[in-house]
Amino acid sequence: MAASQGIVGRSTRRVLAVLALALLVSAGGPWAATPAGAATMYGHDISWPQCPTSGGGGLPLPPADTQFVIVGLTRGLPFTVNPCLQSQVDWVRANAKPAHAYTIAAFPTAQQLDTYGTQGPWSATTRAGRLANVGYAEAVAARASLTSTSFAPPVVWIDVEPRSAQPWPTGTRALERENRLVLEGVMRGLRDGGIPFGLYSYTNAWTSITGSWWLPGVPVWATAGRLDYPTEAQDRCTQPSFSGGRVYVSQWYDDVRDYDLTCGTYAFTPLPMPPSVAPETSDFDGDGGGDVLARDRATGALWLYGRDPTAPGVTWRAPRQVGNGWQTIDALDTVGDFDGNGTVDVLARWTSTGELWLYPGDGTGGWLAPARVGVGWNGMNALVGPGDFDGNQRVDLLAREGSTGELWLYPGNGTGGWLPRVRVGSGWNVMNALVAPGDFTGDGTADLLARETSSGDLWLYPGNGTGGWLPRVRVGSGWNVMNALVAPGDFTGDGTADLLARETSTGELWLYPGNGTGGWLPRVRVGFGWNGMDAIV
Repeated sequence: MAASQGIVGRSTRRVLAVLALALLVSAGGPWAATPAGAATMYGHDISWPQCPTSGGGGLPLPPADTQFVIVGLTRGLPFTVNPCLQSQVDWVRANAKPAHAYTIAAFPTAQQLDTYGTQGPWSATTRAGRLANVGYAEAVAARASLTSTSFAPPVVWIDVEPRSAQPWPTGTRALERENRLVLEGVMRGLRDGGIPFGLYSYTNAWTSITGSWWLPGVPVWATAGRLDYPTEAQDRCTQPSFSGGRVYVSQWYDDVRDYDLTCGTYAFTPLPMPPSVAPETSDFDGDGGGDVLARDRATGALWLYGRDPTAPGVTWRAPRQVGNGWQTIDALDTVGDFDGNGTVDVLARWTSTGELWLYPGDGTGGWLAPARVGVGWNGMNALVGPGDFDGNQRVDLLAREGSTGELWLYPGNGTGGWLPRVRVGSGWNVMNALVAPGDFTGDGTADLLARETSSGDLWLYPGNGTGGWLPRVRVGSGWNVMNALVAPGDFTGDGTADLLARETSTGELWLYPGNGTGGWLPRVRVGFGWNGMDAIV
């Protein structure tokens, strides 16, 4: 990867030192002390700079005794092919080396947006959907490279770095959100192909490109940059990663080669599929479609209603029961990935005790073991999961105090616990419904929708991205005919936040698609008979 940025060596002495280093590394080296029970492996990554022709730099292939190889699929940008991919894959096979692959991700050019924006699982009617579709197409192109060479690595790393030839836009939350949409497309494109994936980057790049996107369920290949020794690369194995994911492989490089080592007890074995591409959404079962959880009023059974992402429009999959006895709970909401394992979770308050419990999702529509995360919550008369409200890339909770009408922010710490709470408003008892759609305005920050009791007006309270508010905006009237408002995230698959609402008189469920800028597209009826449910989230 990085060796492609600097192909020419600086001096003969420098080259000799580097070659000596390569031999030491490939043999384990005198610095290869590792924790008890771990056996560090040393390897290299290669791509088009190792091509002797076709515009490559002619840099050397790894030494024959390297312990593993990571092969680049592209020639520095998406939709390109490493011209030596076949010969390098053949070299890996001939030398019987375990191998991963990596692919370059980048923000699309205008031509790529036109060409690929309509190809993919997201709607092409919004810019957000088109950006995600281009990312998906980047992954499809990478998959085609694998197929053409009959290369089936156990993981494909997604390289996320600044690209001078095709730069990521940076500097605002809205631009960071667009970058995340592209990367979400890349991840889903690999996932849909059955290919486990991970992320390659470094903190400064990841922060500027994604806004420090928190993805603890996605594996990491971390680079330590340009070095003459691997000690700092070993440190990357134990330091917190740029995205919160576990570091499996670390890298460093010089002018001649890129060097890698395995972390901890990882032995270059296959990695699991990350449990969710975008766990801040309502994709409870991990199929890429928005989901709704609903409790049966008569029985207390909890049902999962999932939108089929492969079907046109809004098509429900057959509902399935995912719980019993939920009538003992008087407040619940889906909150995103609260415990940091990469799956969508639910927070629920027990009626009898006022205790708050975390019900972690397992990523496939089921549950992991619940955990109590608070007591004394019966003083709150509304609990809402806004996603990341304070801008630290951990999901949070908003709670309204019944006796005072004050609104409190309970910031999540990313591992299933809390940071100190902060009061973020007063007088909220004039609202009889609070719902958090996610980023409703398209500016990259989490927002809140609230219905005014006296008027039925629906108000948008845009978040400012740091735990506060921008001026509110009225976005609807007559909403008192609805007795349930539900925020399913991006339910339609167009990359924008939507709203579901149940009509009191009919029990019909209506979809109000967001237009991505704080307004609405025409509503669509998506269900009947929903008045049999007394909680929908």
